[in-house]
Amino acid sequence: MTAERVLNGPELHPAAGTPVRRLVVLLHGYGADGTDLIDLARFWQVLLPDAAFLAPNAPEPLPFQGFGGRQWFALDERTPTEYRIGAEASQPVLDRYLDEALAEFALDDSALALFGFSQGAMMALQCGLRRKMPPAAILAYSGLLPGADRLGGVQKQTPVLIVHGKDDDVVPSYHAAAAHRALSETGIDADLHELPGLAHSIDDRGVTLGGRFLQKAFSSQP
Repeated sequence: MTAERVLNGPELHPAAGTPVRRLVVLLHGYGADGTDLIDLARFWQVLLPDAAFLAPNAPEPLPFQGFGGRQWFALDERTPTEYRIGAEASQPVLDRYLDEALAEFALDDSALALFGFSQGAMMALQCGLRRKMPPAAILAYSGLLPGADRLGGVQKQTPVLIVHGKDDDVVPSYHAAAAHRALSETGIDADLHELPGLAHSIDDRGVTLGGRFLQKAFSSQP
């Protein structure tokens, strides 16, 4: 972690000490922090030996004293309007963080993948679809697409993986199908996997799907 970055959190760099040629940024859910996702990197590091994995802590602490954890934006009403406004408001901070991290490793967005879980998935979609240069991949797990009716002008080159548990009682799985439909109708290559028997979590199936998706997306980049 360098002092210049606007956000901080745990990181995992190439085990062999080789130069960083890919960057995977892991965006945690509401009430968690970067440590909640960094262990995913240990599974994917074998598949992506030249990648660095960064798991920044969201910019805001939860408003409830004693609960700990962070949020990308406040959740009070949990309405589509709140999701859209919150994601839009938080996007500039995440964009700045990504710009700083890419500059640090002398990379551009073609070497970047965004992974998000729950609220982090909202941020991965909000930010990744609106980067000036298309990232290599966006992976959205157990989340939803903020501003699904306002996709005019988004870039359409980045492939998107949507993974969601059918038994999710926090963010119901119909949000995954709705996101897939909206992205596909916009002309974005979106791949949907609804996993039976899975609640609001990530299991081995999701880890495997994500690893394969990242490998394929990065292999198509120079």
